[in-house]
Amino acid sequence: MDATPDKSKNGGKKRRLRDAEATKLRILEAAKSDFAKNGLGGARVDVIAAKAKANKRMIYHYFGSKDGLFQTVIENAYLDIRSAEQKLHLDDLEPREALERLVRFTWQYYLKNPEFITLVNSENLHRAKHVKKSELIKTASRKFVAMVSSILERGVRSGDFRAGIDPAQLNITIAAIGYYYITNRFTGSIIFERDLMDKNALNERLEFNIDTIIRLVSA
Repeated sequence: MDATPDKSKNGGKKRRLRDAEATKLRILEAAKSDFAKNGLGGARVDVIAAKAKANKRMIYHYFGSKDGLFQTVIENAYLDIRSAEQKLHLDDLEPREALERLVRFTWQYYLKNPEFITLVNSENLHRAKHVKKSELIKTASRKFVAMVSSILERGVRSGDFRAGIDPAQLNITIAAIGYYYITNRFTGSIIFERDLMDKNALNERLEFNIDTIIRLVSA
């Protein structure tokens, strides 16, 4: 009796797996967009399903609930920026250049990924209950803080940076000087009577951010 595996069955199984992964990706992309626009409270599962060309049943099958879906979206958002930071290979650069590159990257990432900021805003409204449960985010963040700590330590040894700077505090400051500018761009443009999102204004702000951080850490 011929014991040759049924290739058509194997092929069908692989195709179903590919289809399932594609569906999950569409759901996550649609969810990211809707959560970023409306927050966890305002987002609707039926709207996300329609945008993803899926059905609500599949969302509950893959993610358990709207809360579970948001958990995956916020995890992916943090892991994406943490992964991109690691790809900068800052350990290969001189300390000052490494820090400048990190400041530049953070600014540009926020501009190119506005949904990251709005997702973080939504998570803070919910007192970080999803981030709190994520070991993936905690692990990635510890790795990032260690990378910044290494830059600072190398800078101290080279005489470029002063000693005693907390890498977590430095990261908060790097994030804050970009985050505040972007989240307040509409009110800021009125109050300061300038278009904060004009190309020249954005370039000036980036140079200001770099100068601020370098002055902060310099010996």
